Formats: sequence, C-alpha cells, structure tokens
Amino acid sequence: MPHPPAPATDPTPSHPDPSAAQTARETGRSLSGLRRWSGPFLALAVVAPLLGGMLLLLQAWTLASIVGPVIEGGAAIETLTPAIVLIAGLLLVRAGLSALGDRAGTAAAEAIKAQLRQALFAQLLARSPRADDQPPSGAASSAIIDQVEALDGFFARYVPAMVQASLLPLAFAVFILPLDWVAGMLFLVTAPLIPLFMALVGWGAQAATTRQARALSLLNGRFADRLRGLTTLKLFGQAAAETAGIVAASDELRRRTLRVLRIAFLSSAVLEFFAALGVAGIALYVGLTFIDFLQLRSTPLTLELGLFLLLMAPEIYNPLRLLAAHYHDRASAKAAIGEIEAQLGRLPDAVVPLAFAAPGTGAGPLGLVLADLTLRTPDQSRLILQSAALSVAPGEHIAIVGQSGIGKSTLLEAIVRLRGHEGSIQLGGTDLADWSEADLRHRVTMLGQKPRIFAGSMADNIALARPDATRAAIRSAAERAHVARFADALPEGLDTVLGEGGLGISGGQAQRIALARIYLRNPGLILLDEPTAHLDADLEQAVLDDLLEFARGRTLIIATHSLAVAARMSRAYRIVGESLLVTPVAGKADRSVA
Repeated sequence: MPHPPAPATDPTPSHPDPSAAQTARETGRSLSGLRRWSGPFLALAVVAPLLGGMLLLLQAWTLASIVGPVIEGGAAIETLTPAIVLIAGLLLVRAGLSALGDRAGTAAAEAIKAQLRQALFAQLLARSPRADDQPPSGAASSAIIDQVEALDGFFARYVPAMVQASLLPLAFAVFILPLDWVAGMLFLVTAPLIPLFMALVGWGAQAATTRQARALSLLNGRFADRLRGLTTLKLFGQAAAETAGIVAASDELRRRTLRVLRIAFLSSAVLEFFAALGVAGIALYVGLTFIDFLQLRSTPLTLELGLFLLLMAPEIYNPLRLLAAHYHDRASAKAAIGEIEAQLGRLPDAVVPLAFAAPGTGAGPLGLVLADLTLRTPDQSRLILQSAALSVAPGEHIAIVGQSGIGKSTLLEAIVRLRGHEGSIQLGGTDLADWSEADLRHRVTMLGQKPRIFAGSMADNIALARPDATRAAIRSAAERAHVARFADALPEGLDTVLGEGGLGISGGQAQRIALARIYLRNPGLILLDEPTAHLDADLEQAVLDDLLEFARGRTLIIATHSLAVAARMSRAYRIVGESLLVTPVAGKADRSVA
C-alpha cells in the first residue's frame, strides 16, 4: 500500500529573517492603503464608538450623582427624575452609536474586499496565461477568495477597536486625573502595560498565522490540482493515496489553526489579568480610603466621586479588552496580505475596470510577419519550425494545413504569445514582445480546439467575450455561429443551462458557442484552430460562409486538416521539414514562401 505524501513542511524559517521588519512595514503600508476603498464607512465606524465613549463619561457621572445624594443625603427619587431620564436617553443613544459603528465597520470591510477582489482579478487577467509568474489556479483562487476574506475582521473590528484603545483610555484617565490623582495615575500606569504584553504575544501570533495562511494556500492549490487530475489518478490507481495525502495535509492545517487559536487565547488572558489588576486596584483604593485606612487625598473622597471611579474602572479597560478580542484579526490580515502578494504580486494601487472590445472599435486588420522563426513543441522535445518565414498582408485569409500533431496549434499559440519562440514575430509592424497584454487581447482573438465552456446558460457563455453585450447582440452572434439552430430546439433556447465543461452538448456545438464569442468582438487578427472539426460537410460550409463574411476586412488564419476549409482561403501553407511551404489546394498555384 503506498504511503501518503507527507504534509507540507513549515514554510516559515526558524531563524530570524533580517528583512522581516521591512516586510512587516511593507505589509502594514499595504493594509493601510486599502482603507481608501472603504468610502465614508470606516471613518463612521471609528467615530461612532468614540462618541459613545464620550457619552459614557456623562452617563457614569450622572449615575453617580443620582446614587450619591440618595444614599448620603436621602434625596427623594422624584427630584432625580430628569437625571434618570437623561441616563435612559444616554443608554439608547450609546446603543444606537454602537449598532451604527458595527454596521459601518461591516460595510467598510465589504467595500474593501469587493474592490480588492476586482483589482486582483483584473491584475491576474492582465497577465499572460502562460507567464512564468502565473500562480497555480488553486493558489490564485485561495488568495482572491479566502485570503481576501481574512481581511474582514481587521477592517470591521480591529481598526475601530485599535482607535478606541488608543484614545479612550487616555481621554478617560486625563478626565479623572484632576478629580483624583491617585486613580488617574493608576489608570495611566496600568493601561499601557496591556498593549505592551499583547505586542509581545502578538509576535508569536503573527508567525503562527503566517504559517497557517501559507498552509491553507498550499492545501487549496493541492486540492484543486488533484481534483482536476482525478480521472488520471483513478486510472493509475493513486486515488486512495492522494486522498490520504489530502487528509494528512488537512490535519496539519487543523493543528496550525489550533496553534493560532491557542496564542489568541493567551493574548486575551494577558489582557484580562492586567485589566483585573487595574479594576481591583481602584476598588481597593476606594475601599481603603472610605474606611480611613489609606489617606492619599488632601480632601475627603465623596461617595459620588468614589462611585464614579468604580463605574469608570472597568470601562477604561473595556476598549483594551475589545482590542485584545480582535487582536488576532490583525495577525490574520497581515498573514493574508503576505500570502496574496506572494501569489499575485504587489497589491494594485487602483481598481482597473476590465475593458472589453465593443463593436465598431479597433484599428483595422493586422498584418503578420514571421522572420527566422524557430519553434519547438511545448515539452521542447521536437523542432516544429526552424528559421521559418511568413508574411500575411492585412486583411488576408490563409490556412495552415496538416495532420494532427504537426505543430499547427503551437504556431498559433506562439503568434498570440502563449508559447515561447526564437526569432521575430511582428503584428501590425510592431514586435510581439512590445504589445501590452491588454492591447494584444483587444486586437487578436484565438479559438482553440478545446474551448472552455462554463457552467451557465448558452447566452452567458457567449457573452463571456463582452459581458455588456445586449440580448440582441448575443442573439445575432448565436445566429451567425449557427448556435441558434440547435438552441431554439430546446425549451429554454439560449437560456438553457449547460454543465461545467459543456456537459449536455456535443463537441461541435461547444465549438460553435465559442465561435459566437468572436462575433461579439472586433479583432484585427482572428486565429482559429480546427473550428469545423466536428461538423458535417454541409454545416461546415455554412459556418464558413458566415465566418468569412465576418472576417472581411480582418486578417484570418485557420489551422485545419480539412482541405475543404483550406480551399476557401487565399493561400494555404503546410509545415514540411521544419519549414512553412505554400501548398496547392483546389487548384491554387504552388508557390514557395519568401
């Protein structure tokens, strides 16, 4: 029985990293920079509890002024009705401010997450699908979904709690200091100890959370890869071993998560210990002063002031207690930012909306020039072309013919910068390397042999090329690609929902749905790889008629094994002996390639 793969090793080095401090500062700046996407909500989430804290002073003082005279002077309750009503009103206002702050914090976090996900997704799409730094799909999805979600607690709870803990205890202590210098000094001395010891605990929490975030990305990437290759694993009898490996990795992630929670509970225990000491110190001071055992004041301590100090003692530490409760959100957010940047690169400075080609836009057909082109198969095991040359005039239609495996698909992929090559490829007189990814995708479109069909309706799959397309434009594209021919025979027509990977339709139907996407765009160069491979002869010619009508005034290159398709093109080429040679098709003259 095969042994399951060992869980991922700890990616965090045990020795100190000299650049750790700089990395932490950069991560902090990245987190701070995200606040600009919160709109007014984050400011409201911070201001609302601060106002509630100020009202707390008035509430405690009013309550002490009610209880003190009643106990000491025997004042009638009726005379204190306005003060009681004021306390009730303050309670309601503070509850409203607390709810408002919570809602605003949640709204700020949701706005930041939505903007960041859009920015990361646009940044990911802006890269070449075959770029060396392209992350695995599982890791990328984990970064955009799971790691971005880990920022929720930081902006919704930690940032407001941090501001409260920074300002309210100091403001309370400054207010109390003129009233009783002993209590004020006790607050000023004990309160800063809590964040100090929390920071010490937080160093360990940050390291553990970083390891946990990294393990989560590794597990997500591994699970996605194994799920994609599930059929292969079953064919080779490795499904059970991989399942055991996933279980082992999941168990390791569970252990890491528990380590993070253990440290989080430790930080809360540290806070509660010092908060309890502070409250006990105030209670002891007030009690000993009232029984004349301790006299540090120049004037007697009144019951009203003593009650006020006792009421405020736990409230002074409450913002720090709240900060401790959400302190692990900060560690989680910093670890999430680090993992996002490790997988997807630096956080984008702005949200760049995804641009789609609209009808009527573009700059005409693109010419293609290949010079001294050397091309190998993706595994680098075989030469496809060596020092080949080809010139395609703007608006010209050509075919690359040959049997399967000759290298036609690899040539088309090289033209759109999906495969590496040696030599020169120029589009529209500009070297391929000088084209930006956005411009290249805008001006060049390619349909491969196995187009991607997503779970969704036929209309949604067609509109993938231009999400803002109208229903009429989608319908027109479907008719031109002969999708409507089989879609209209279904009860829901173009709204018929397809399964992932085109489940429910044939290969030829999936090819035509992908072809319809091209009709929603306005490319200058169209590259098609076996677009009619699954069609009968009559339907093939009908599809070609509409395709050539659309391609009029555009450059068209079709890789095909069908001589009937090649006969409709201006010229046809064949890969022979690692060279591109003009081949006669349907009576076309044989000419060598310059």
